[in-house]
Amino acid sequence: MLKIAAAGKESYFLHMSEQHTPEASPETGYARIQGYLKTLDGSPGVYRMLDAESRVLYVGKARNLRARVSNYSRPGNHTGRIARMISETASMMFLTTKTETEALLLEQNLIKQLKPKYNVLLRDDKSFPNILVSKSHAFAQIKKHRGAKKEKGSYYGPFANAGAVNRTLNQLQKVFLLRNCSNAMFESRTRPCLLYQIKRCSGPCVGKISEEDYAISVRDAERFLSGRSTQIQETLAAQMMDASEAMEFERAAALRDRIRALTAVQTAQGINPRGVSEADVIALHLENGQACVQVFFIRANQNWGNHDYYPRVGADVEAPEVLEAFVGQFYDTKEPPRQLILSHPIENADLMAEALSGKLGRRVEILVPKRGEKAELVSGAARNARESLARKMSETATQAKLLRGVAEAFDLDGPPQRIEVYDNSHIQGTNAVGGMIVAGPDGFMKNSYRKFNIKGESLTPGDDFGMMKEVLERRFKRLLKEDPDREQGMWPDLLLIDGGAGQVSAVHEIMAEFGVEDIPMVGVAKGVDRDHGKEEFHRIGKSVMALRRNDPVLYFVQRLRDEAHRFAIGTHRAKRAKAIGATPLDDVPGVGATRKRALLAHFGSAKAVSRANLVDLKAVDGVSDALAETIYDFFHEGT
Repeated sequence: MLKIAAAGKESYFLHMSEQHTPEASPETGYARIQGYLKTLDGSPGVYRMLDAESRVLYVGKARNLRARVSNYSRPGNHTGRIARMISETASMMFLTTKTETEALLLEQNLIKQLKPKYNVLLRDDKSFPNILVSKSHAFAQIKKHRGAKKEKGSYYGPFANAGAVNRTLNQLQKVFLLRNCSNAMFESRTRPCLLYQIKRCSGPCVGKISEEDYAISVRDAERFLSGRSTQIQETLAAQMMDASEAMEFERAAALRDRIRALTAVQTAQGINPRGVSEADVIALHLENGQACVQVFFIRANQNWGNHDYYPRVGADVEAPEVLEAFVGQFYDTKEPPRQLILSHPIENADLMAEALSGKLGRRVEILVPKRGEKAELVSGAARNARESLARKMSETATQAKLLRGVAEAFDLDGPPQRIEVYDNSHIQGTNAVGGMIVAGPDGFMKNSYRKFNIKGESLTPGDDFGMMKEVLERRFKRLLKEDPDREQGMWPDLLLIDGGAGQVSAVHEIMAEFGVEDIPMVGVAKGVDRDHGKEEFHRIGKSVMALRRNDPVLYFVQRLRDEAHRFAIGTHRAKRAKAIGATPLDDVPGVGATRKRALLAHFGSAKAVSRANLVDLKAVDGVSDALAETIYDFFHEGT
């Protein structure tokens, strides 16, 4: 019995059948697969097809393993992709499951982990932001939230991107006047902030509104985010009329502005379907071996934005397979809505609905509408998918042309598929960080960006050569360990270094120490008068060169260097900001954020805490006698 636990989902108890490893025989293809039939029965499960070097080619699920594998064991009407996959198959592995639903979930989990060559693969799988009405304080805070839902409060979402959340929050502040400041800022205010002056907050921090009236505003905001906006507008309109009749014209004008803001929120949402309260509209467009999936998030009868995805597909893959793989992988780490409205039917809709229902704890319905409002929503999403893919293909063609230009300019063997650009950032050696950005045929590969906290204690402050050496040592030590055969697409085809001949020579020496001397590297120096546009390019064993001022390749390299500079500076600033808030209390065992705040509030500074006697430390709220002794010993050890 084998137990496989996946992050964020229930554990599956699976029966492991025979696990075959490649033999010395080079036999592959139909005959090799046919040999497995005698060991299989009609159980549901997951199978893996492996090549002669044990690399996973494909992960699939089956209601009946024997029947499914039998389809691969004889020549038939296979597509070109499946025929190639069969011809490369040297061995197979099987996991039988108790139910078909478990097989479906396990299949998607393994695909995301193993990234097989012949599976449809969702490459962009980020989390989405929500709006959080935080209930950790008597006066609730409204804010943007991304990540695990651990904080006490009500969550509304998902929204397609941070921009959609920010626009909605901006308008909600105008309507409901809820605070967005932190609890610490709230407690420290002695007079209203600017948001109160511009009528974006009701000023609860200084008593401008009672706790009861503020709670009513919070309740109205939650009603709106739950889709009950009509009642709120009617209430505000009635209050405006009452204020007008009472000749309270300033209050009436404020209520009028809130009604307008509320209307603006609803208008900004775009499509606001009456008959769809909670759904994700998912539409697929396939063209020339490429795919775009457009997802519209409908919550509370409002459109909360859309996002496009470009899964990796084969040239002959069919729409049902792509859409089923997308749905399975997309909701592997996300909470599904009550309805999924799809542009194409999927093969195992019943299993998928059952799996998602089990995850959500309530029924999830999968629909492929043919008429009505839902069909119009799908049609709009499909149109967006088609237009997005056209733009993507155009951008990809341009990128491919630029990569060919890079190859010609720097005498490379072919267009680079992975360019890595390195840069460092520090202030006189403090808070030093290194940054690596990556670009390829699809543009910037932000999931592959890496930051390096410079740890070398022997480095001289400001030693850029030493910092670069540390970054490259850590990068390529890991590469040599994780992908020594360079088969996973993790190795660069070109290194761009921000610097001149000295930097390039230093990098070359570092690479030679690891026995990696076949990767081309180019140093990008500012050139004459450090003028943007007069860059000089340095390469090992070759003379300095420059590109024409209007050469598209020059602009492309400048963009790469500027992106690396932006990323390194951003990382440095974040590290510096964290360091500014650091105190010696951070190193005291048992002192977390809450006790740290209590100590600073009681003594005024970390220095005062370090000088406090044991009696005073024990007097701090939340500090036990044992912890007080730990703090005292930490600061007085050796004295």
